[in-house]
Amino acid sequence: MRTRLQRSWRGCELTTPRVRPIVAFQGESGAFSERAAMQLVEGALDLLPCDTFERAARLVVDGHADFAAIPVDNLIAGPVHAALDAIGKFSSLERVREVSLPIQLALLGIGGATVDDIREVLSHPMALRQCTRFFAAHPRIQVVEAHDTAGAARLVAIRRDPTVAAIAAPWAAAQYGLVQLASGLEDRQDNTTTFALMRRRTAASA
Repeated sequence: MRTRLQRSWRGCELTTPRVRPIVAFQGESGAFSERAAMQLVEGALDLLPCDTFERAARLVVDGHADFAAIPVDNLIAGPVHAALDAIGKFSSLERVREVSLPIQLALLGIGGATVDDIREVLSHPMALRQCTRFFAAHPRIQVVEAHDTAGAARLVAIRRDPTVAAIAAPWAAAQYGLVQLASGLEDRQDNTTTFALMRRRTAASA
């Protein structure tokens, strides 16, 4: 598995009033944003899943979270416009760190299923856009957009339908009791997503 990781610290100290900083992210447990949050903030932290990018940003603005880990750009699919629009609504937010996280995408289904069985694939729109070659090779598969890659995996686990799969991080398979039907679905092996760590602007940085 690729482990290349690039950080930009911007010379910022991540001081918070809490012993364990709270980091909000869009998605469910097992999402790429969750993994990015753990890379952006070292040490003990509390992770706070959110259903939307705006919700994650607002929790920081309102003081309910110290930071938000937000995806801003993908090497294949380009800017994450929904995320950029969300953080752009809050002038009190500032970007303090970035991480470039390698993105490997896997097809996750229930035990006993095969790629040939799959007729429906769920995933976040940005993840789907990173797998155009896979879908070109499997034209019978119907694409269904989900709010999150990990959330898509959870839905597949609940449905227990051998014709339905999710595109998500490989580690989400074990987390949701699924199996990897195929791996390396991303169009480029050097695929990465840049995540920004957002915090409420301080008086010193204003």
